[in-house]
Amino acid sequence: MNSANAPQQLPLGISLKDEARFENFQTGQNGLVCEMLRQAALGTGEQFLYIWGSEGAGCSHLLQAACHAAEPARRTAVYLPLQELLSLSPVILEGMEHLNLVCVDNVEAISGNPIWEEALFHLYNRIRQEQNTLIVAANSAPRQLQIQLPDLVSRLSWGAVFSVAQLNDEDKVQAIRLRAKIRGFELPEDVARYMVHHDSRSMVDLCLTLERLDQASLTAQRKVTIPFIKQEMGW
Repeated sequence: MNSANAPQQLPLGISLKDEARFENFQTGQNGLVCEMLRQAALGTGEQFLYIWGSEGAGCSHLLQAACHAAEPARRTAVYLPLQELLSLSPVILEGMEHLNLVCVDNVEAISGNPIWEEALFHLYNRIRQEQNTLIVAANSAPRQLQIQLPDLVSRLSWGAVFSVAQLNDEDKVQAIRLRAKIRGFELPEDVARYMVHHDSRSMVDLCLTLERLDQASLTAQRKVTIPFIKQEMGW
């Protein structure tokens, strides 16, 4: 593979999750958001996009999916989870404007950090000048963040702003069935529904539970069934 055409990775151990693709995302009420991100990834949509949602809504998945989608179109892309980069100098943002697609995650993590806030502000300006694409994600709307730099708050509202809705229970059933399929096993619908009704209903917790059950079933050489879940989880 020509590395110039693949989603870029920083030399920081940060890489895209292979399963974090649009086809592996249970859309629910987020059909428009997904389509806008697809278009942005291909360079045919908004230059600036801001998405926000609570934990488990899937913002990180969607940003990585956009980077994956850029690859077949021969567009360079990078995924930057700020929560993991705060210990580094924001100088790492320099030059990112030359990539076709920059996806910045966890923007809330730099709230109140003047050096990082200013660096992201300047990145917005440079990307605009280079006419490339920037997608940003956070846990709340731009003006609800504790960002101290007014000019950055203004930049965060450039382009389209979308809330990523949590899945309803039925969508969660289908989502964990899809994730089970990605892990290599079939999860019957009644079993998935049992999990949704007995777990915390958080997609993060459901995915962790599914991973635990997958490992336990492999060890016990048993299928993931309701009796097996009761035994393993104590529900």
